[in-house]
Amino acid sequence: MSQATRTSERQSHDPPTLARDMEWTRSGDDLFVRLDPGEEIHASLQALADTVGFDAAAITSGIGRTRDSTYGYMDDDHVYHRVNIAEGAELVTLQGNLARRENGEAFTHLHATFSDDELKPHAGHLFSAIVHVVAEIHLRLLTEAIMTRCPLVDSEFVALTFG
Repeated sequence: MSQATRTSERQSHDPPTLARDMEWTRSGDDLFVRLDPGEEIHASLQALADTVGFDAAAITSGIGRTRDSTYGYMDDDHVYHRVNIAEGAELVTLQGNLARRENGEAFTHLHATFSDDELKPHAGHLFSAIVHVVAEIHLRLLTEAIMTRCPLVDSEFVALTFG
């Protein structure tokens, strides 16, 4: 039986860092990535941005199977609430974007839908997820876009700015 645990205290938005064996291919401005067991999704996509050398991308789709998946939502007071699925779950959808922070670090903003082994959906802002079997993710590079992530005062949200 699936066991999702909830937490609601303020925490860092940054996911754990772990990137090992990903492989990727490029066709024009499209990248297709395969992540392997043990790789964390955010850290892997951020490392890919540094390796390939891009500053902005739309993450248009992702599927696979993950574990230790933490997702949640932001309430009206700008506080994130987290839910964790420790065991394996299907990654049914993944989408979001990648931009750079003001200091140049890659930053991913992702939302995901998971399905547990009873086919119960779980969805929200993705804080972290470790690949359990595989993750296959498509990115569209935004080669002309200038996008920056900047923290908001009194908020856990890191806003997207253009220009």
